Formats: sequence, C-alpha cells, structure tokens
Amino acid sequence: MELNKVLLEEINKHFMSCDQTISIAESVTSGAIQLAFSEMTNSKLFYKGGITLHTPDKIVKLLKLDISEIKNSNCVSCFISDKMGLYAFKMFESDWCIATSRYCIPQRHSVFEIYTYYSILYKGMVVFSDKLELCYNDNKLDSLDVKLYYTEQILQKLLEQIQLKQIANSK
Repeated sequence: MELNKVLLEEINKHFMSCDQTISIAESVTSGAIQLAFSEMTNSKLFYKGGITLHTPDKIVKLLKLDISEIKNSNCVSCFISDKMGLYAFKMFESDWCIATSRYCIPQRHSVFEIYTYYSILYKGMVVFSDKLELCYNDNKLDSLDVKLYYTEQILQKLLEQIQLKQIANSK
C-alpha cells in the first residue's frame, strides 16, 4: 500500500491556492500523515509541522491532562484527539489541524478491535471528529497498512471539510 498521489495533489492544490496552513498531531498513524504532507509539492509554504505522541504518559504530560480525564480510555477517545488537535493548532499556529489517537493492532485495551479517533480542526474549532474502524479477519494484519489506510481515509475527510469550508465562505 502506498500514499494516494491524486488525493495528495488535490490537498496540495487547495493549500497552494489560499493563504492557509496546517499542522498535525498523531498517535496511531505514527507520522504517516506528516509524511504525506511532506511529500506534497511546496509543502513548506503551508505545512507547519507535526508532533507524534505515542505513550499515554507523554499525552497526559504534554496536553496537561488530569489523569481522571483518561482513566477509562487509555488516551484513546474523541476527547483526546480533540485535545491533541488543539495543542498542535496552538503550538504551530496553523489554520487547520488533524489529530489521531490509536489502535492499529488488536490490544487488550481496545477489546481486540482496531480503530482510531480523529479530529479535524479549523481556526481552533473542531469541525469534524469521528471514530474510524477497521474490519479485519486476518491475524496477519500489517500495522503499516493500517496506518496508511487510516491516513488516506483521514486525508479524504480533510479534503471534504476543506471543500465544505470553501462553499460556506463563497456564500
């Protein structure tokens, strides 16, 4: 599996035609979304950077969360992805932000399911937040393929949100 070049070009065209920027906060995708943006032509003009948070203790520390806020979620929830997005939005001072929280392999905490929560922010407000589930029936599931699948689905949703914003702003 590889990055969807057509999708990346569409997103690139949007950012090249406007004065907007984007940042990324990742957990489950482990830098795959950041990689996708770094592959876009002239990404230095709109991609401000990203942060990858992989362990609950670092998520709690960097996001300044109270332990009670993550007690039952192991740092995997819409709340966490929203907080991660807001953190990256502020840190990188971007217009748009994507954030993901995790599971790309079956684990006890995920009840052996594979899913991610992700959030898309615009101007510091969550404009879309969802749970993306992966149905599988193969014990030999490759975690890199899962990360790339999540990346493509989330970037597709970002493009949809960008297009909705453009329509709303043109009225």
